[in-house]
Order: sequence, then structure tokens, then C-alpha cells
Amino acid sequence: MNPLLEESYVQETSYSFPPESASVPQARHLTRACLADWGLHEHSTVAELLVSELVTNALCHSRGTIRLVLSFQDGLLRCEVEDADPSLPRACRARDDEERGRGLHLLELLSCCWGSARTSEGKAVWFELTANAIAA
Repeated sequence: MNPLLEESYVQETSYSFPPESASVPQARHLTRACLADWGLHEHSTVAELLVSELVTNALCHSRGTIRLVLSFQDGLLRCEVEDADPSLPRACRARDDEERGRGLHLLELLSCCWGSARTSEGKAVWFELTANAIAA
């Protein structure tokens, strides 16, 4: 049996990033490396894309340190991005010619669930992928 699918299998790691554009590719790279360490290296494309979107949003709406938390338990990958802005994200409809405004729509389409919550230091936006979705 794959240990990733066993109920007792728990992994978690976190990374902090400065509020600069280089943090986006760095977050993608660390997500890919982490999933490879957890045996999910072939299935990280969706997670990398969505982490990229969340870190980009954090850069656009906050000025402080950005924190990425990755966890895997009971066949569920959870990716959470925390920033210092307490404003919760609101979905909007981007026009065809706009370069921004599609991140939350991608979360809705590609994750099994997502959400946001205020924290003592700002907010956290998260999404979850099932092991089956990661393997797709």
C-alpha cells in the first residue's frame, strides 16, 4: 500500500518569503521539491500553479512576509498562503483582455475546496487537492 494514502501518514512544512516578485518562482520550486520528497513529484503541476496564484495575490495585496504552509494527511494535500493583509479575497470576473483576476477562478476549478480566514496577523488563503486529483 502507498504510505501516502494511509490515514496515519502526516507531513507538514512551511516556508517564509519576502514581499518581492522572486518569491513566486521560489514558492513554485519549493512546492515541487516538497511534493517530490513526499512521493508526489509527478503530480505537482496543479499544486504549483495554484500556489503561484496565491503567492502572487499575496504580493499584490500585502507588504509583509508571506508564509506558505504545505501539509499532506489522509490523502489530502493542503496548501495555505498567509500574508499581513486582513482583507479576504473576493472573486471577480476578469475581462478577456485583463492579465489579472483569474486566480480565485482557478482555485474553484482545480481544487476540491478552498477558502480564506482572517488570522491574528492578516489572513490565510488555502486550497486542498485529493491524492486522486494530484495524480491526475
